[in-house]
Amino acid sequence: RQMCIRDRFIIDVFYKVINMNTEERKMLLKQLGLSIKLARVRKELSQEELAELAGLHRTYIGMVERAERNITVINLVQIAKALDISLDKLFDNSL
Repeated sequence: RQMCIRDRFIIDVFYKVINMNTEERKMLLKQLGLSIKLARVRKELSQEELAELAGLHRTYIGMVERAERNITVINLVQIAKALDISLDKLFDNSL
């Protein structure tokens, strides 16, 4: 199977994160949380509505937006799908 652009993007993200120090990882989580919040606000969704669409808890969404949780890849994909946005758009300003 040929590697698609999305697969290449995800691999690139993993390699970048592996080489980040602790402070850079914290900054990445802050920027990613802000991207999620901005996308949610643009869609005029509350944290509770996004959580329901993504199959997650409302408090978890808030904690991700404030960079208080280290989001899993699976939850990140669920949030991106709920926001109808690609992962690379969420990472646009993060890397």
